Amino acid sequence: MMLVLASQSAARRAMLTAAGVPHEALPAHVDEDGLTTALQAEGASPERIADALAELKALKISRQHPGALVLGADSVVVTADGALLAKPETRPRAEAQLRSLAGSTHQLISAAVICEGGRPVWRSAGAARLTMRALSEAFITAYLDREGTDVLGCVGCYRIEGLGAQLFSRIEGDQFVIRGLPLLPVLDYLRIRGLLPA
Repeated sequence: MMLVLASQSAARRAMLTAAGVPHEALPAHVDEDGLTTALQAEGASPERIADALAELKALKISRQHPGALVLGADSVVVTADGALLAKPETRPRAEAQLRSLAGSTHQLISAAVICEGGRPVWRSAGAARLTMRALSEAFITAYLDREGTDVLGCVGCYRIEGLGAQLFSRIEGDQFVIRGLPLLPVLDYLRIRGLLPA
């Protein structure tokens, strides 16, 4: 049995590779915005939204590869006033996100769901609290100039494993969760399933 990562995320692929997990990565191409909007209208919690997005990705690929374990993952950022942030996608939105997060503490939730044979068989989620320091306009401009388009697909507009570390004054939580995957619980499950040595 093989592991398929239902994601285009370079950070998630890098985490699995660095941890010695053989896998294949296939993009799921799902309507994340549509599902998020629908769940928010129902009053779903941020944890539920992250979990549902992870499941949606895993289910889509699992139906195409029923003999594989398919790992879907997603992350959401919740601002200090309770707003949910999406991936910025454009430079002006990235600037606005950084301004809204600067000088406050936000929560990042990462969920993972593993599907097999077109149904979920395992799930986990983790949360971290990140305090972003006050940011000058000059810093925001220089930061986005250096990060380029790579950061536009990152919820919260940062990659903690790189230049994004400069945005923060305090971090409480698992670095893997912040990078987009509750990796340690995933590894535990893969050992149970025999994909990794115990």
